[in-house]
Amino acid sequence: MAGTDAGRRVVIAVYSEFSRRVKANASAGTDHGTASDLFLLGAGVRGGLLGEPPSLTDPDDGGLKYTVDFRDVYATLLDKVLDADPGAILGD
Repeated sequence: MAGTDAGRRVVIAVYSEFSRRVKANASAGTDHGTASDLFLLGAGVRGGLLGEPPSLTDPDDGGLKYTVDFRDVYATLLDKVLDADPGAILGD
């Protein structure tokens, strides 16, 4: 992508709604949780980590508390990358 002007304008967002709870359940597994990951890739993306790591000792009803809402990132991508009105797509 970095080899062309068009490619350098590409941003790839990879979001997983899948996460796990902190503690094992009755069947020694971990149920679906509340916090997950989101990766952004592209020449215009400033590298690094955003947000604080979730606490393993202060869960939210057994799940990790997210520190960055993916909807905020999505709204920023709509606005800054796609030049679209986030409110028209996402509502309030």
